[in-house]
Amino acid sequence: MRKLKIPNEVAYFLAIIILAVAVCFATASDFGVSMIVAPAYILSMKFTFLTFGQWEYATQALLFIIFCIMMKRFHWTYLTSFLTCLIYGGVLDLFRLIPLFNPNVTIPGSMDIHLRILYFLLGMFLCSFSIALFNRAYIYPEVVDMVPRGAAKRFNCKFFVAKYIFDASYLIIGLVLSLCFFKDIRGIGWGTLVLVVCNGYIINLFMKLIDKCFEFPPIHNKFSQHFDF
Repeated sequence: MRKLKIPNEVAYFLAIIILAVAVCFATASDFGVSMIVAPAYILSMKFTFLTFGQWEYATQALLFIIFCIMMKRFHWTYLTSFLTCLIYGGVLDLFRLIPLFNPNVTIPGSMDIHLRILYFLLGMFLCSFSIALFNRAYIYPEVVDMVPRGAAKRFNCKFFVAKYIFDASYLIIGLVLSLCFFKDIRGIGWGTLVLVVCNGYIINLFMKLIDKCFEFPPIHNKFSQHFDF
């Protein structure tokens, strides 16, 4: 079977856009956002002086420091994870201006239950697909996606195992923030638990499907050689 060739850099930007759309669908469904965005989402609901996307920058800056400590090294290419975060945060905030995704126009969870289920499923599968794409791009993904990717190589374990551990840890952080700020659970629901259980497995399936059908040759081959954990 002949594989379809897509420039690696194009796959990278597609992954960012797809991830932003996935998060918008998840927040609109109000069944619970992905655990990796839950802390920033909860903070954006409590402290509105920053947007959802801007809280992503702030939380991932701290995570970046933890990542470098885990890897026991620093390389200038790691900083591209902030470039990814900046682009993603900007795209996310732009999509949230659309009435359907704007919580000030359409209250999350206010749609018909069938639409909410559809939005949740779209969010789940698009999120998993975007992360699978990120794992085939040489430019580093957001720090929240780079950590399990780096941990898998650092500790010589399978990616989906590292992803499960990281997602569960972020879920606990989100729960703690929600209970501290609201004395209630906000932004996290049964949908979040479904993602904890299924996300790593679905990502692994998408990665196998992508590898079977696509190739991602870089446009700038020499530049791409600098990117390695």
